This record gives sequence, structure tokens and C-alpha cells, in this order.
Amino acid sequence: MTQHYPSQPTGGSPPTCPRHPDTVAYVRCQRCDRPVCPQCQVPGAVGIHCVDCARQASARRRAPRTILGGVAVADTLITKSFIAVCVATYLLQSTSPALLGRMNFVPALAHTEPWRFITTTFLHGSLIHLAFNMWALWVLGSSLEPILGRWRFTCLCLISAVGGSTAIYWLASPASIPDWFGGTVGASGAVFGLFAAMFVIQHRFGRDTSAIVGLLAINLVFSFLGQNISWQGHLGGMVTGAVLAGVYAWAPRGRRTAVGVAGTVGVAALLLAAIVVRAALV
Repeated sequence: MTQHYPSQPTGGSPPTCPRHPDTVAYVRCQRCDRPVCPQCQVPGAVGIHCVDCARQASARRRAPRTILGGVAVADTLITKSFIAVCVATYLLQSTSPALLGRMNFVPALAHTEPWRFITTTFLHGSLIHLAFNMWALWVLGSSLEPILGRWRFTCLCLISAVGGSTAIYWLASPASIPDWFGGTVGASGAVFGLFAAMFVIQHRFGRDTSAIVGLLAINLVFSFLGQNISWQGHLGGMVTGAVLAGVYAWAPRGRRTAVGVAGTVGVAALLLAAIVVRAALV
């Protein structure tokens, strides 16, 4: 959009600011050479710029990027939003128990109600279950979201969650009533995807991974030995998160966005194909 200002007075009249015709302005913009009053002056690296030139320069300037090519963000908006949705959904569960039956993941219903692959992520079986997952999400998201950028982090969370549900779908036996007709809830698939992503990214840049390996090992032991814990969902989310993080971490410099988008679509397509094949085999 181009703005037009009234022509400047000629002759012996003093110059005035185009934005404020009643204000005399003897300082000129270093870019367009128009008079600019103190109210409209924007200090630049060299001289003073007017508001319009400063805005145009800002629009042309590329946003700072992270080491993985994501747009640098100053907050963790996606992490906070994810936590807020999970907490709000848990409160809705308390007032509407039927919500659990409509949104949890049940292998027997997966092929006819595919939304369950993702909606189950926002449900939780108890306050302790919710608190642990949200604490893990906050800790991991606070580190990963600023590095990955918002769209990569969002895809990592959601696709890891779907990866966890897909693993449950494949590893549940139709001959077992508890496995096939039982419901699973929780954001653990997404959380384990974030654990795996943290390990992959730290390893990629030569950071110490001993702490994250220890946390992963402890959580996997509890997953396999604990009661009423879906180790299948944890394993599926972890593998999916590791693969997707590998795409982001090893994408060649200069092509990180293109490779990241292609890799994200590719991993999502592989999960969709796995779901379709499993549905056909049932």
C-alpha cells in the first residue's frame, strides 16, 4: 500500500512533516529525503528514518532463525496452549463423563471413529496422570519450542501423539477383549515423542545426553512394569518423535524449511498408511 502526502511548500516557507503539516521539520529522512518531525523520527544505524521507510525496512528484514531453522520465538505459546487444552478437557470430563467414551482411543472403534487417534491425547485418567504429563510437557516444551519454532513443535507434539495411538492399534490383539475394546487416554505419546526429540537434538549438536537417557530409561521401565500403563503408546510416541526430530535436526542448512515440511508430511503419510493397512487386516 502506498501513501501519498501533500506536497511540501516552496519558496521561503520552512519544511513541514508530511504526516503533520503543521509541524516544522528541518531533519530529513536518510532514505527518502522527506522532512520528518521529532514525533515521526526513527533512529537508524545511519541517520534518522521516517516511519514509512522504517516500516518498509522492517518488512524486508528476515526474522531471526534458530539453529534448526525455525523462526525464533520469545515465548512458549504452543506449550502453554497444549497444557491449557488438556486442563480444560479434564475439567469437562469431570462435568461430562460421557466425553471420555466419545474421545478416548479404543482399537475396536478406530477405523470408524478416526478422530480418537488425536482426541485421546487431551484426556487423562486422573489428576496425578494429568499433573505428571503437564509437568513433563512444560519442562520439555520450554526447551524444545524455542529451538524448533512453533510449527515444527506443534507437528512434533501432534504427530507423536498419533504415533502412540497407531502403535496401540497395531499391537492390540482383536482376540483379547481388554486390549481391543479397552480405552486409552493421555498425552504420554506426545510427551515420549518430546523426550526422544530432546535426545536426538542434543546428540546432533554434541551435547551431553546422559540425563535425558536416564529419564527415558526410568519412564520406559515404569511403562512396561506398571499397571494400567500403555507401553505401546509410549513406545509409538517415542519412535515417531525420534524419527521426526531426526528430520529436523539433520536437514541440510539452507533447505531446512523445505526438508522439514517434506519430512513432516512423509512421517504423517506413513502413519496414515499404517492405520489404513491395520484397518484392512482387522
